Amino acid sequence: MSKGSSIEWTDSTWNPVTGCTKVSPGCDHCYAETFAERFRGVPGHPFEQGFDLRLRPERIEQPLSWKQPQNVFVNSMSDLFHVGVPDEFIARVFEVMRRAWWHRFQVLTKRPERVKRLACKLLFPSNVWLGVSVESPRYYWRIAQLGAVPAAVRFLSCEPLLAPLPDLPLDGIDWVIVGGESGPGARPMKAAWVRNIRAQCRKRRVSFFFKQWGGVNKKSAGRILDGRTYDEMPRISAGAISA
Repeated sequence: MSKGSSIEWTDSTWNPVTGCTKVSPGCDHCYAETFAERFRGVPGHPFEQGFDLRLRPERIEQPLSWKQPQNVFVNSMSDLFHVGVPDEFIARVFEVMRRAWWHRFQVLTKRPERVKRLACKLLFPSNVWLGVSVESPRYYWRIAQLGAVPAAVRFLSCEPLLAPLPDLPLDGIDWVIVGGESGPGARPMKAAWVRNIRAQCRKRRVSFFFKQWGGVNKKSAGRILDGRTYDEMPRISAGAISA
């Protein structure tokens, strides 16, 4: 677990799986891969095997010991629905999320077609939010797949935003996160793209979260959009937990 996560839209991270493989242009400059590969070959380090896919069964029950309710980003260093993760392991992760009802779990994937296939085998408790990455219109199909999954909260992560996203299909979407790519070789994001997504969210009453401008120096670029920050979170029922 990582307490006090630097990821603006969550509180903590939980990684019962680490490592992944690239599936689309949004993966090209993967921050998780860059971090993990720094430690490849370091004896005893959690990332001794770099960004190779690894199951971490010893971490599965970690959230049950965290007493303070919080937003938990699941697999910030992987994708739970990677083809190399067995169905049974995914089911175990979902069972822990169900048991740890006082947290909100934010599950983000680039592989919603697998989520859809497994939906009949998994329980989707109300504290599990499911999202997909959408970096360009080419990946709108992921949103359609997400819409077929019975998640209580569905969200989009438009980060890194690599192109304008006109006519976003926002039916059934509760939350949109937007951010530019950061680090060496970061691909630029235009302000007009961000403003257009914000306008679409306003029109459809979808919560909008602007994470960052990105660039080589993420900190100096900041996250101010037209004079303010946007930290909106999904609207949840009155009976839901509060972090």
